[in-house]
Amino acid sequence: MPKILLVEDNEMNRDMLSRRLARRGHEVVTADNGAQALTAAEKEKFDLVLMDLRLPDISGWEVTKQLRARSANQALKIIALTAHAMEGDRQAALDAGCDDYDTKPVDMVRLTEKIARLLSE
Repeated sequence: MPKILLVEDNEMNRDMLSRRLARRGHEVVTADNGAQALTAAEKEKFDLVLMDLRLPDISGWEVTKQLRARSANQALKIIALTAHAMEGDRQAALDAGCDDYDTKPVDMVRLTEKIARLLSE
């Protein structure tokens, strides 16, 4: 069962997405800010991270950079998620170390395809 770290500060989005992912057979651990995400990644091994880019404490871009700086996370797959897509966000997410990018509201079919593709690499 793939283990996903869902980093999302909006409680409603976090709950909805974690339930939908669990129904699709994923084990989901949640974090509602960047500091929690970094702590979770130190304590547990994840197959994939869904990273909200706009977090209240540390930006998703910075959390991604910090995760990538750890040698244990080099193979970790990261998909950036954002509700406020601005021009350049996609490239900034990829430059920070994300493997893919998606927008909110989440299209579960599209997101599930991206997750499956990344986990099969």
